[in-house]
Amino acid sequence: MLLAVAGLDDSTINLRLQRLASGAWSKLGPAEQAALAFARKAAQPAMLGREDFRSLSAQFGPEAAVDVVYWVCRAHYLTRVADAFQLPLERGNVFDGFAPAPK
Repeated sequence: MLLAVAGLDDSTINLRLQRLASGAWSKLGPAEQAALAFARKAAQPAMLGREDFRSLSAQFGPEAAVDVVYWVCRAHYLTRVADAFQLPLERGNVFDGFAPAPK
C-alpha cells in the first residue's frame, strides 16, 4: 500500500514484490540491498551493532540512514503488536483514493 501511496504503478509494485519474495536482491541497487539486509537483521535487535548503521550510512548518508532505521523499527514494532493482538490485515488498500505524492 505504501508503494502505491508513493506513486508507483501496479506493474512496478508487482516487479518489486516478486524480487523481494524470490530473494533476487542482486537486481536491486546497493542502497536497497543494505536497507533490506538491515531490516532482516533488525528482526533480532540484539544482533545489531555499530557496523550495521555504518553500512546504512555509507549508502544513504547519516540522516537518511536514521530514516531507514526509524521505518524498519516501526515496521517490526507494528508487526509484533499486530501479532500479539491477532489483528487481521486490511482486505483492501486503505490508502486507495488518496492522491499520489508529488514527484
